[in-house]
Amino acid sequence: MRLSHIKLAGFKSFVDPTHIALPGQIVGVVGPNGCGKSNVIDALRWVLGESKASALRGATMQDVIFNGSSKRKPVSRASVELVFDNALGKAMGQWSSYAEISIKRVLKRDGDSSYHINNQQVRRKDVTDIFLGTGLGSRAYAIIEQGMISRIIEAKPEELRIFLEEAAGVSKYRDRRRETELRIADTRDNLLRVGDILQELDKQLVHLGGQAEVAKQYRALESQRDTSQKLFWLVKKQEAQAQRARYLQATEKTRTELEAQTAQLRDLESQLESARSGHYQLSDALHVKQGEFYSANAEIARLEQQIAHVATQRQRLALQITQAKKHIEQQHAQRSGTQSLLEHWQRQQESAVVKLAESEQNAEREAERLPAAEEVASQAQQRYHDAQREQLQLQQQLQLADTQRANLQRNVQQLESRRSRLLLEKDNLPRTESGALQQAQQQAAELEIERAITSGQLATLLEQLPQADARRRELGVILQQQERDVAKTEARLHALQQLQAQLDNDKNLTAWLQRHQLDNKPRLWQSIRIENGWEDALEAVLRERINAIALPQTDAMAWSDVPPTKLALLFTDSDVGIGTERPVQAYMPLLNYVQCQDSKVLPALRDWLSQVYAVADMQQAQQLRAQLPEGAWLVTPQGHLFGAHSVLFHAPDSQLHGVLARQREIEKLEIEAAQQNQEVALSRDNLTQAERHHRDIDMKIVPLRVAGDEMRQRLHALQMDILKLTQAAERNAERVLQIGQEMQEIAELLMNEQMQMQVVDEQIAGLREHGAVFCAKIDEAQRHASTQDMVLREQRGRVQHAQHALQEARFFDQTCKEKIADLQHGIAQAAATLSQLQMNLVGLDEELSSSADEDVQSQLQQALQARQVTELALAGARNALEHAAVNLQKLEQARMASEHSLNPLREKLGELTLKEQEARLHFEQWSEQLQGVDEAVLLPLLESGSYKPQNLQNELNRLQAEIEALGAVNLAALEELQASTERKTYLDAQAKDLNDAMETLEDAIRRIDKESRELLMETYNKVNEHLAQMFPILFGGGEARLVLTGEEILDSGVQVMAQPPGKKNSSIHLMSGGEKALTAISLVFSLFQLNPAPFCLLDEVDAPLDDSNTERLCKLVKKMSEQTQFVFISHNKIAMEMAEQLIGVTMQEKGVSKVVTVDIEEALRMRDEQIVA
Repeated sequence: MRLSHIKLAGFKSFVDPTHIALPGQIVGVVGPNGCGKSNVIDALRWVLGESKASALRGATMQDVIFNGSSKRKPVSRASVELVFDNALGKAMGQWSSYAEISIKRVLKRDGDSSYHINNQQVRRKDVTDIFLGTGLGSRAYAIIEQGMISRIIEAKPEELRIFLEEAAGVSKYRDRRRETELRIADTRDNLLRVGDILQELDKQLVHLGGQAEVAKQYRALESQRDTSQKLFWLVKKQEAQAQRARYLQATEKTRTELEAQTAQLRDLESQLESARSGHYQLSDALHVKQGEFYSANAEIARLEQQIAHVATQRQRLALQITQAKKHIEQQHAQRSGTQSLLEHWQRQQESAVVKLAESEQNAEREAERLPAAEEVASQAQQRYHDAQREQLQLQQQLQLADTQRANLQRNVQQLESRRSRLLLEKDNLPRTESGALQQAQQQAAELEIERAITSGQLATLLEQLPQADARRRELGVILQQQERDVAKTEARLHALQQLQAQLDNDKNLTAWLQRHQLDNKPRLWQSIRIENGWEDALEAVLRERINAIALPQTDAMAWSDVPPTKLALLFTDSDVGIGTERPVQAYMPLLNYVQCQDSKVLPALRDWLSQVYAVADMQQAQQLRAQLPEGAWLVTPQGHLFGAHSVLFHAPDSQLHGVLARQREIEKLEIEAAQQNQEVALSRDNLTQAERHHRDIDMKIVPLRVAGDEMRQRLHALQMDILKLTQAAERNAERVLQIGQEMQEIAELLMNEQMQMQVVDEQIAGLREHGAVFCAKIDEAQRHASTQDMVLREQRGRVQHAQHALQEARFFDQTCKEKIADLQHGIAQAAATLSQLQMNLVGLDEELSSSADEDVQSQLQQALQARQVTELALAGARNALEHAAVNLQKLEQARMASEHSLNPLREKLGELTLKEQEARLHFEQWSEQLQGVDEAVLLPLLESGSYKPQNLQNELNRLQAEIEALGAVNLAALEELQASTERKTYLDAQAKDLNDAMETLEDAIRRIDKESRELLMETYNKVNEHLAQMFPILFGGGEARLVLTGEEILDSGVQVMAQPPGKKNSSIHLMSGGEKALTAISLVFSLFQLNPAPFCLLDEVDAPLDDSNTERLCKLVKKMSEQTQFVFISHNKIAMEMAEQLIGVTMQEKGVSKVVTVDIEEALRMRDEQIVA
């Protein structure tokens, strides 16, 4: 697969669509610094799937889109397309059948990125899959950019292993292994979920079994209820049907009576209608007379207005006659001026006719000379074109012959190179050692026995590990729950303690207490305890004294000020007696419920509570308070105080409320917190022991696994050695035979190519001799064609000038004719206008003489007499209309009386109709309830027993009560039970399939590891061999090799050990920049020897090299170009000389790159031709 074209548009500095053709095997990209050469390499890396913006020298991926310049705006998309020649079908996957493969990537500024293969949109993975194992890709060794040489040689061992994997073609296996591991993880998660679901299903099946039995009972009762409900509806339907029939009969009878009364009403309405019709006719007659009267008045007004109009019209006609005479005078003046202009343009037109005739004769004379000049020039041009076409054919033949010779020469070089490689390979075939096979087989058997013992120990520990992990998790859950309980208890305790601490939050009182050193003295509520339920009672009796401060009386005597707020003091050394009152025997003293922890406060407490007694409730207090002695009080648990003469109801109105209850809860929580902390400490110890046990097992497993892996690797290495030893001899013999056959084929091909090259050389010599003779003929034809062409252009200029003069003469003649026609038309129009004005003047004179008002005065007198006659007729019509209105009123009163007699019958009919409709609605309601029910099945049940609605309703109530007694019923329990059973069966099968899939995936991973290990080891050995050969070629001596940093090649890193000639470097980092570059190139080219990539990209890799090393590098590149296409960027003239094609990148417009292509072979051929000429 060979890169043939690169197409860029909008990518970095290549804003315009740019096409770069790559026909040669060695293509150089040259140009000044900053012109965009490296953008070509970035474009190749980007289209091959690079997803890191930093690898493309950008901050974000949108930086690859052209961002504008001083003269151009930014573009919205970037695209790069690579076209590969796949004539040999070496592409991977489904695209191998295409002779040409196009890979394209498009990125838009909105972040939309797409990949295309042969104009089909694909995934990024599809693009990378094509180049897996070929040395190409976003991280492959075939793309060497600026600074990558140092990164390769100074890379970590793990990063160098990536190049080895790419060369071995293992990268695709690694991707498959990673996918397989992800699938295994998903399978394990699925197995855990399936196990949890199966466990839950077992519990659900037991629960659903009981629910299914209840559902059966519910459905049986529901069936009975449905039957009784349907019978109830059928009975109600039959009752509604009978009731409706009775209402229909009564309605029909009432309707007959109503119709008789209605007939009588209709007769009266007929008479009323006749009277109303007569009234309407008289009213119409009155309206007619009124109209005649109004018309007479209007006629009189019209005649009066006409007399005034005649006077106004006579004035208007006099004014119009004066204006018409002025217009006639103006038309006479305008007619005389137009006649003068007409005579002037007639004289101009006569001179234009003479000039037109002269121009036509001149144009015809020059046009007759033109065809002859065109014919002579055409013949000369045709002879010149024929000569050019013959010369082009000769050049094409010569170019074709040169191309054939170059191809033949390249084929000869390739065949010679192939023969040299075969001879070298034959000399370097390895020799097998005798006796090594038996020793390797014996070591493999001993190692297999040792590995089996280690595997048994590891399996035992692996069985113990899940149990220890489960125990650790269980103890962890218990500890977390205990810690949550402790946190909850401590939070509650802290909140209560905060409430207790807020009792003394008065700043003034706090300052007073501190001044008298009382802020740390204990309070009374801290020294007493009371039985549960009597806290409110004690708080109601003591009130603010419950927060009293205990101190000696002598301390208080020295004070000179009083507290700023309420404060109770309790003297612990008071010598005052308590009193001689004895407790009433019938009551329980409140003091009996109190426990005092400080004996010093007990005297004061007895003093305050000596006459306070506890009762169970307010009712008991009401009964006993009448018997109380003076000064005694009864108190309820709610804190209500009852005296002999008063009652004090308690309400929690101070911040001291609940202080005793909170104190009791605080003490209880402190005990619980201490116990819980002890349990947490014990659980922590148990968890620590469990974790230690789990860690011990895990630590034992790790060395056993390491030992097992090491044994497996050693066993695999021995097996590979055995396989290699047994197959080496067979391969050597087979390869020697193949080399002999290939050498014979190469000799025959060389002979054939050399004979064809001799024939082509003879053709080239003949074509060049013929081309030299033909050049003089072309020059003569070109000179003659140029002379005749100049003559033709002069004649065409004369013809054009004559035609222009002719057009001007014609235009002037036409202008004169148009002016004459316009003036003649103006004269005729003026005459017509003058005639019309004279006629209008005559008409105005006649109209003025005929306008008189004598006839109008006579018509006005006749109209006044007609109005008097009309007024008398109008008065007669009004009298007749009044008599008809009186008769109409009498008939209307009779009709209303008859209509009032119909109202009772109508109301009765309405009531019956409503009852019938109600019965019908009931019938329809029950019929709707029975819709879809087969009544024929229910009728026999009604006939067999006496079913009444009330009995059926009682039966329904009983069945409903039994259904409700069942409680909540899962009606879907039967279906859920069946569905859960089927689901369990399905999940059991799924669990088995998942376990089988797990085994299959694990086998796949083992097989992938085995194949990858074999490929990597084989690749490692071959790359070492090629590196040992390539390094001395580039350095002129010395040695280099690859070294593994670990035992397992799949995870081991790779280091490069290199010693240039005459040096013994202990570290590669001590080498110079040029030596590092040559070492890295040796490594990359060694990888190419093993797995040649379709093409290689080199970006200024020769920068740190001197001329001698550059020459050696160029020779090696030319040699390797037989199998790999090279695209390189360089400023070195020596490197440029090896290129078959140079692509120049320029930036004439700032910020925009352009491409100029130079074919070196074509340039050399043109130079040789110039030398021969």
